[in-house]
Amino acid sequence: MKQVVISGTGLFTPPHSISNEELVAAFNAYATQFNADNAAAIAAGEAVAIEASSAGFIEKASGIKSRFVMEKDGILEPGRMTARIAERGDDELSLQAEMCVAAARQALARAGRTPADIDMLIVACSNMQRAYPAMAVEVQDALGIDGYGFDMNVACSSATFGIQTAMAAVQSGQARAVLVLNPEITSGHLNFRDRDSHFIFGDACTAIVIEGAEEAVSGHQFEILESKLKTKFSNNIRNNFGFMNRFDESGVGKADKLFRQQGRKVFKEVCPMAAEMIRETVTAAGLEVGQIARFWLHQANLSMNLFITRMLLGRDAEAGEAPVILDTYANTSSAGSIIAFHKHQDDMTAGALGVICSFGAGYSIGCVVVRKK
Repeated sequence: MKQVVISGTGLFTPPHSISNEELVAAFNAYATQFNADNAAAIAAGEAVAIEASSAGFIEKASGIKSRFVMEKDGILEPGRMTARIAERGDDELSLQAEMCVAAARQALARAGRTPADIDMLIVACSNMQRAYPAMAVEVQDALGIDGYGFDMNVACSSATFGIQTAMAAVQSGQARAVLVLNPEITSGHLNFRDRDSHFIFGDACTAIVIEGAEEAVSGHQFEILESKLKTKFSNNIRNNFGFMNRFDESGVGKADKLFRQQGRKVFKEVCPMAAEMIRETVTAAGLEVGQIARFWLHQANLSMNLFITRMLLGRDAEAGEAPVILDTYANTSSAGSIIAFHKHQDDMTAGALGVICSFGAGYSIGCVVVRKK
């Protein structure tokens, strides 16, 4: 079967960062006002007081210290707590496409490729800013790619599912090279007034070039040795926001349509699934877990990653074995494992082995075993 490589990666980081301290100040101001406005209802047991948050609580619960966002204005206003992002006209490049173009150009440069070398483009992420036309086709047009593109949504595992799809296209001869893009504007689906989740997400976009090994020219190649995908339905992570909400006449606010999860259940159920998936994929590649030098894991929660690597290695991972980027980027959904891969790959020597693994809503899990060329 044709050998396929990841020949380049790119990363777009938004211009604004919000620290835990800034986020907490806005949230606590909102909570104080809510509690004051609803004091009587709270005393009567008709409403529940909102508990204050703290930067220490957030870091302990998640490992997150800050996050990048496309727009900071509005999020830190207690009376609003939603970003102020102006709607663009139909003839303007959309915001998500703009992020994709920036990340794609960086990935193409690292791969030593131009848009003329790309035949297929996949935009794979948790939330598209519109239903159609496909974001991928808009990005294709903006980059000047003569081929085809489509959108894909497998939540936090969208990138690894995109890699598998791209690899199959190259192996079958449908495409010489494929761009996989993961534009996440997660600040748009987050309820910043929910104490349990207002700190979780950040915005970012990653890009990956996948092509045949014989044609690749870059000095950043990783041969794909094996990949596996798995889905198992669960309601423990959910987002109900969509056009069907137009039919809801119950008067329920939109907050219940945004991101929500049952964190403890997710931790308990997903960690063993992810660890087992990694073992299976590594074994299918004819390798042992002990041979893996680096684990680029989905960046959702530090405790999850520490637990997964402990299950795999039988010990705590050493510095560099499982790179962490969520402390400054937070959970960027599908982009997280690829940000870790992008930022922590250049020090690896030829022959070194690594695993890219994502896990999230669905449940969906994707695992890719690679070897530095």
